[in-house]
Amino acid sequence: MIGSGRAAAVMMGTMPAAITTPGTPGSSGPSGPPHRVAVIAVPPVTMFDLSIPQLVLGATFVADRPGYEVVVCAADPGPVAVEGDGGGMGLTVSRGLDAVACADTVIVTGTGARVDADARVLAALRAAAAAGRRIASICTGAFVLAQAGLLDGRQATTYWVQAGALSSRFPAVDVRADVLFVEDGQIVTSAGLAAGIDLCLHLVRSDYGSAVANAAARLAVAAPARAGDQNQRLPTPLPGPDGSGLARTRDWALARLDEPLTLADLAAHAHVSERTLGRRFRAQTGLSPLQWLLHQRIERARELLETTDLTMDHVARRSGLGSADSLRQHLLRRTGLTPTAYRTAFARPHCGAV
Repeated sequence: MIGSGRAAAVMMGTMPAAITTPGTPGSSGPSGPPHRVAVIAVPPVTMFDLSIPQLVLGATFVADRPGYEVVVCAADPGPVAVEGDGGGMGLTVSRGLDAVACADTVIVTGTGARVDADARVLAALRAAAAAGRRIASICTGAFVLAQAGLLDGRQATTYWVQAGALSSRFPAVDVRADVLFVEDGQIVTSAGLAAGIDLCLHLVRSDYGSAVANAAARLAVAAPARAGDQNQRLPTPLPGPDGSGLARTRDWALARLDEPLTLADLAAHAHVSERTLGRRFRAQTGLSPLQWLLHQRIERARELLETTDLTMDHVARRSGLGSADSLRQHLLRRTGLTPTAYRTAFARPHCGAV
């Protein structure tokens, strides 16, 4: 079914996102071995989706060491069919499903196998889930997770064009057609195409914290943090007369997160009414101006907790959250961790006050 259901989308909203910490299954600490990721190529494969985990997770480094070991595998090693003609490109996979048994995280990327995925793949996914591994899908990979029964009773998403088909074929799945990605327990699913990048950056953020995820995003030339509940079907906004849209106002606000910015302040900088600002912000980001501002302040607080030894009051003031109590409230809602627990889990070596 398609609906809103319980709030399991990873977002700024009302429920904390599940988060793994060093030492738990599915996460490696800064000094531990790389987190092992098995990406299952289910034919016919969507080539763009298949490339995302390696491009993003492969760009993740922790203390100058790779954060992830990414392996692509298939039920039958060798040539793997791709959707369409692959633009003349072929795909050959050398690893079999034994890679799944060794993985901390298993990702199924986009595929045309809506109802007929290989039974061996489904069995490997069930075994990994039963062992407590984190399972993720990008785009139509959600259909494979659904075939394995892993999405029954859970919230999930897929490419919005296929959301109706996922809901009708698997009515036990609570399909969220309007979000970028959803985390429900150990299962994380994303919408199509670029939303797979958001999902992978979310995995990095959950495993290693915001500072590492932001660095990976820069290497991947991607937006560092898009909320999971952001609408995947945003209209293309028309730029302003200077071609910049609201980019200058967002940059201006990011440089002043420690100031008590209001909706009126943002509108005045953009030289538009508050109503027009709200409409344009939603068109360009999927969030209201104040939702976006809060999101950025929480991300700034997370990075300060990871990279400095500032007191909680100082972190709260530097990020614009006001007080240590407010910082605690927002961080608990976002991550399920107190500021002290978050710093313990994700502090980078050699941090100091700045």
